[in-house]
Amino acid sequence: MEWLNVTAEQGLWGIFLSSFLSATVLPGGSELLLFGFLKLHPEQFWPALGLATLGNSLGGMSTYACGRFLPKWQRLEQLPHRDRLERRGPALLLLSWAPVIGDALCLCAGWLKLNWLSCLLFMAVGKALRYALVAQGSVW
Repeated sequence: MEWLNVTAEQGLWGIFLSSFLSATVLPGGSELLLFGFLKLHPEQFWPALGLATLGNSLGGMSTYACGRFLPKWQRLEQLPHRDRLERRGPALLLLSWAPVIGDALCLCAGWLKLNWLSCLLFMAVGKALRYALVAQGSVW
C-alpha cells in the first residue's frame, strides 16, 4: 500500500488531472478522488476545491471548442426554437456537471458558437457548486 503515500501536492495535481479528464468524453470519478483526498488532507480544502473546479471547467471548455469545429448542417440551422436556445443557452451550462447531458450541453454550446466567456462562467459556477457539496461532505 505504499503507492497510497502521496504528498498533498501530488494529490492536488491528481485532482486537477482527474477533473479535467472527467469533463471530456472520458469517464471518470473526480468526485470520489476529491472526497478521498480531502479525507486524508482536510487542510487542503480550498486548493482542492479550486483545482477540481478549474480542471473540470477547462475540460468542459475543451468539449466546447470541439463543438465549434463541427460543421453546420442545414436542417439543424432551421430549428424553430433555435433563437430561444441560443439566447438561454449559456445558463443551461449550469448543468454541465451532470453525467451524459453535461458533455452534450458543452458540445452544443460550442456548435451554436455561444459566447465563450458566458459559457465558461455558467459552467464554472455549476461545477464549483457540485464540487463544493462533495468537498463539504468529506469534512463532516
